[in-house]
Amino acid sequence: MFRHTVMFRWADDVDEETKSAISAGLDKLAELPSVAAYAHGPDAGVSEGNWDYVVVGDFASVDDYKAYATDTGHLELIAELIKPAISARAAVQYHL
Repeated sequence: MFRHTVMFRWADDVDEETKSAISAGLDKLAELPSVAAYAHGPDAGVSEGNWDYVVVGDFASVDDYKAYATDTGHLELIAELIKPAISARAAVQYHL
């Protein structure tokens, strides 16, 4: 199993409508056949200094992850909604 985890910090001017559109787009990505499990959501606000949003995707193999990463819908979501809405991104990938 291969896990891909991404965290975002929202840009200062991002609105709730954009955040909702990103969430809806991520929901669609969860339906891709290469995805084994997928979760995403905003930080709970319990601890200071946390990132604003997280996405965690599990894949049966690195090849399945690569299929997800290069999917047209994924690339469009990143280019059209995510990149303009964030000020920072961090990612970690690892084998389970």
